[in-house]
Amino acid sequence: MALIQSFEKSGNTLFKYRGQIPVLVFLLAIPLLFGSNRIFYFQLFMGQWQGLRIALTIIAFLVTLAGLALRAYTVSTTPKGTSGRNTSGQVAKTLNTKGIYSIVRHPLYLANYLVWAGVLIFTMNIYVFLFVSLVYWIYYERIMFAEEAFLRQQFGEEFEAWAARVPAFIPKFSLFEKGDLQFSFKTFIRREYATIFSAVFSYVVADYLLFILIVVMNAPFKIPFVKWLRPSFYILLAFIVITLIIKLIKHKTTWLNADASRD
Repeated sequence: MALIQSFEKSGNTLFKYRGQIPVLVFLLAIPLLFGSNRIFYFQLFMGQWQGLRIALTIIAFLVTLAGLALRAYTVSTTPKGTSGRNTSGQVAKTLNTKGIYSIVRHPLYLANYLVWAGVLIFTMNIYVFLFVSLVYWIYYERIMFAEEAFLRQQFGEEFEAWAARVPAFIPKFSLFEKGDLQFSFKTFIRREYATIFSAVFSYVVADYLLFILIVVMNAPFKIPFVKWLRPSFYILLAFIVITLIIKLIKHKTTWLNADASRD
């Protein structure tokens, strides 16, 4: 099999599991977190570097919010049947070149990376950040290669002209061309509530991993149960309730339904 065919085949396979792969990569990165210098973490959380920890936490949240905002705008302004709405397989009735796709060819993958990058920054571990970022780039590069091979076959010169003008991953804002659809809050809620919950859950997991690394593994005595009920735990409970309510509204009412051009 030629290398170009191998890239396309592996990219299509990874495409089907692109939602689960980041979770696996994050799990593989946990040993790196626990193999880190504990003195460094103690200084961040208990010592003289607490200001740095607060700054990194704020940066982490802002990066994740930027990723969620980019996802929200993309999924809420991309018409049905275009190249930005394929989920289980490569599907594109038309090539989407307006809106967010006028400044970057793969906005959802950029958004996903920003969401994860925020969580990685929150761990305050450069090795975890670099490892996950490298693996992310390797497998998403294959996915983007497969998607673009499909689009090139479907749209030919139209795709070539768009790809020559618009960057693949780093937005070029000067190219922005307004799309046909306005932002839809209902579409955003209906399609992105699970993504938001996943981001919150990831932060909670990271918070508890840091708690175990810094407090539990260094405590000379058993940690009381009440200490395990961290603020992030209550935030997670709140988001579980919110997610269940949205899920109920989505499946039992028509309030979150959008027009046919969106779905």
